[in-house]
Amino acid sequence: MSNDTPLSRRAAIIEGFIVTVIWASSFVLVKIALKHMDPLTIAGSRYLLGFLFLLPIMVFNKKNQFNIPAKLWTRMVLIGISAYLIGNGANFWALKYIPATTASLIMSFMPLVVLVASVVWLKELPTSWQIIGVIISIIGSVLFFWEGLNPGEPVGLAIMLVGMIGFSLFGILSRETAHSWEMDTLPLTAFPLGIGGLLLLFIALPLEGLPSFNLQTWLVVLWLAVVNTSIAYVLYNHSLRAITALEMNVLLNLAPLETALFAWILLGEGISGVQILGMIVVVVGAFVVQFTGKKAR
Repeated sequence: MSNDTPLSRRAAIIEGFIVTVIWASSFVLVKIALKHMDPLTIAGSRYLLGFLFLLPIMVFNKKNQFNIPAKLWTRMVLIGISAYLIGNGANFWALKYIPATTASLIMSFMPLVVLVASVVWLKELPTSWQIIGVIISIIGSVLFFWEGLNPGEPVGLAIMLVGMIGFSLFGILSRETAHSWEMDTLPLTAFPLGIGGLLLLFIALPLEGLPSFNLQTWLVVLWLAVVNTSIAYVLYNHSLRAITALEMNVLLNLAPLETALFAWILLGEGISGVQILGMIVVVVGAFVVQFTGKKAR
C-alpha cells in the first residue's frame, strides 16, 4: 500500500504540465549529446544515473521504500522494458534521422493507442468530448506532415513508431500501478529506471563500444538523468494518481510546441507555417481532452 498523500486533479494537471516542459527539452538535449555519443549509450547512461540519483533518497527515506510485494516486481520489469529499453531507446535512436521537433510531434499519435488500451485494459471509458479531442490532435499531426518528409526521415519515423508502442504500454502500466496505490511513487519510478538503464547498456556496449569522454556531453547526460529523468518521472507517476493515462498522454501533446521553441533556440531548427498550424491544432485537441474528462476515482 502506498504512503503517498492524496492528490487533487488540479495539482495533477499542473504536475503534468511541468513534465511536458521538461520532456520537451529532452529531444533537443539528446540531439546535442549525439554529436559525441551513440544513442543507446546516452539512453542507458541517462536512466541508470537517474536510478542512482533516486536510490539514496529511498534509502534515507523514513518510509520503507523497499517493501514491495513480489507480484509488483514483474510489473516493474515490464515498465522498465516498455518505457526505457523499447520506448526511449527507440526514440533516442530515431533522433539520428529526424529533427527534434518531428520526434516530439510523432508522439502525439500515442493517445490513440492509449485510448484503445485504456478502454480494454483499465476500463477507463473516455467521454465523447475526449474522443473528439483525440481526433483533433491527430488532424493536427497530419497537418504537420502535410508538406512531406525529408530523405532519411521515413526510417526515423518507423523507429519512432516502435518507441511509441513501448511508451504507450508504459503509460498504461504506470497508470494501473499508480491508481491502485499499491506502492509509493519513488520506487515505482526508480526501479524501472535501473532495470531499463542496465538493459540498454548491456545492449549498447557490444554494439557501440565504450563512449569517449567529452565534458559537455556528459554534463548534458547528467542533466538528462537528474532533471529530465529522475525529477520528471517522479512528477509523471505522481500525477497519474489523479488523472487518467489518456489525459496525461494528450497533455503531453503540448510538448511539440515547446520542443520547437527549444530546437529553434538551441539547434537552429526552423518550421513552416503549416507545421505551426498543425501544432496549434494538436494543442487545441489536448485542451479538449484535458478539460472534458471525468475526475479519476
